[in-house]
Amino acid sequence: MKVKAKVKNNITSVRVLAKHPMETGRRVNKESGEKIPAKYIQELTCEYKGNVVFLAQFGTSVSKNPYLAFSFEGGVKGESLQLRWNDNTGEVDKTDAKIK
Repeated sequence: MKVKAKVKNNITSVRVLAKHPMETGRRVNKESGEKIPAKYIQELTCEYKGNVVFLAQFGTSVSKNPYLAFSFEGGVKGESLQLRWNDNTGEVDKTDAKIK
């Protein structure tokens, strides 16, 4: 995940690029003729000081490498955000991002 977070006037703006193939389970491999198994992010959360400040739930209709932008009140320059996504196969990705 690539994350950028900035605070201005007590509002923290966050931009996230979640690298993930986001397969629907409906596409067919052109060479083998077999369906490509479903693999998509189900939930992405952002925590600040132990509190969830953003929660997104995805399904199969979201494109590859989804981009998100959101903001929340509060946040202090130099402190960290904890981001995490989990997908339908049980895979998890976590990252920390400093607020600038």
